[in-house]
Amino acid sequence: MRPSLVIVGAGPRGTGVLERIAANAPGLYPDLELDIHLVDPFPPGGGRIWREDQSPLLWMNSQSQDVTMFTDDTVELDGPVLPGPALHEWADLDGRHFADRRLQGTYLRWVHERAVAALPPGVTVHHHPHRALRVGGPREGRQQVWLDGRPRPLLADTVILAQGHLDAELDEEQAELSAYAREHGLVHLPPDFTADSDLSALAPGEDVLVRGFGLAFVDLMVLLTEGRGGRYEGDTYIPSGREPVLHVGSRRGIPYHSKIGYDWTGERPPLPRFLGPAEVDELLARPGGFDFRRDVWPLIDKELGFAHYHRLFTAHPERTSVAWTDFEEKYAAAAPLSAELQALVASAVPDPADRLDLTALDHPLDGVRHTSHAELQDGLRAYITADLERRHDPAHSPDLAVFLGLLSVYGQVVRLGDIGSWWHGFFSYLASGPPGPRLRQLLALSRAGVVKFAGADLRVTAEDGVFRATSATLPGAVVEARALVEARLPDPTLARTRDQLLRELYEEGAAATPAGLLAVDPEDGRVLHRDGTAHPRRFALGPHTNGRGAGAFTRPRTNSPSFRQNDATARAVLTLLRDLSCRATAA
Repeated sequence: MRPSLVIVGAGPRGTGVLERIAANAPGLYPDLELDIHLVDPFPPGGGRIWREDQSPLLWMNSQSQDVTMFTDDTVELDGPVLPGPALHEWADLDGRHFADRRLQGTYLRWVHERAVAALPPGVTVHHHPHRALRVGGPREGRQQVWLDGRPRPLLADTVILAQGHLDAELDEEQAELSAYAREHGLVHLPPDFTADSDLSALAPGEDVLVRGFGLAFVDLMVLLTEGRGGRYEGDTYIPSGREPVLHVGSRRGIPYHSKIGYDWTGERPPLPRFLGPAEVDELLARPGGFDFRRDVWPLIDKELGFAHYHRLFTAHPERTSVAWTDFEEKYAAAAPLSAELQALVASAVPDPADRLDLTALDHPLDGVRHTSHAELQDGLRAYITADLERRHDPAHSPDLAVFLGLLSVYGQVVRLGDIGSWWHGFFSYLASGPPGPRLRQLLALSRAGVVKFAGADLRVTAEDGVFRATSATLPGAVVEARALVEARLPDPTLARTRDQLLRELYEEGAAATPAGLLAVDPEDGRVLHRDGTAHPRRFALGPHTNGRGAGAFTRPRTNSPSFRQNDATARAVLTLLRDLSCRATAA
């Protein structure tokens, strides 16, 4: 019987692993004979999230020049580097263009087809448009992968679980809100992928509470405005009359920061500097483990500060009062988050607006109080306008240096495993916000009265037959509505995921991190069990694991952790298949 590999999930992560198998096979297993079974109800390449049959109104939130599926010489891997075109090169686009997701899906399909074509002649790929329900089999024997609608399982010598983003069962709060909505004839849309949500229940002119101000909200905003026939004439929104009225708030009370709208020039900060491989090795080697807030966050703060001040001193020296060499020496010697470090910055950077304060960035409306709804709207519009102007003004280029620092940090902390959800949300808020044009549309919708800002620290309750929202930003005010949308992605743990295969793995003994992610060996992605052993034939990659990286595709020349993981897993799988073949031949 021919050797067999089952990859559950044929989206960009599964495609990335396939590309790495094709790249590594000639060196590791040149005479490879193999059946690869891709299991995914959605088309290979784009998968569910990037499928080509979604609304053309939905954009990527990255410029096309910042999207690639191919390795380059910055990626630290054992396998060969096989360069390929980034999205803008492949599509012949202006690199600063924000492509729609359908085009990205077409790009991913092309990458998938190219990876399949690059596989050795003895490899055959089969796509099964089904859902994988469970995986069984002995640790040292062939695995069985059961599919919906199929009476017999696929047999596999090894399995890679690359399902990507997952749906989740409702948590306690969401279940209570949904039950209340059913009882009182209200509408409650729990966390979901906005493109898959049924928005037809949100009636024209209806007040809708929206909790969440990130990228899921941007999709919601687009589908309920342009998606219902509205249009923009310059900076003015012309309603169709079919839009609901969106009252949006969140913990921060503001949208994610705009994508930066200028290019880098000049010297780049030498990163990593204070949070690199040596520091990660030291954290991992601590006998008692490490705490994120106590041990990791101070290093992140110092690393991002270094990137910020390096750019300020080298590109805008007129806004500093000492030489960079003197500042750098003292900055390196000062303890992270210390009074000494704060005093150094205060003495060397005269304008407080030029200093980096990550705590203030994370709590932009702390202490801000408005006395009327109209004042709140004016205040938030002014905030968003200022953010847009800043993120498109090279005079504030230390912001771009911090962005580069965030990418560097993300590439390092992925080795630490599950460090909780806060860091990922903070990263997205600063580095993965919407394109500038989306925020200009948001301002137009606010002026048209289609979007109304609800403020920070939003609290939602269900009582007296309605949903009610209050905010610390507008004390005493209450917004009532008969519809509530949770504009955020599901946060599935192994215990609550709707993925039956992963849930059963957990019930059978697969290890979960404290945050409920699937625990995998950081070296090669093998699934870990609660006794600490790694399953020899099961691997997992992606956001449902503690090895989650910054995304299945990435910005070129950033030493992508996802590409490093894909390569390590592909090499481990090829080595396993080769060893199994050698043992079979010897027997």
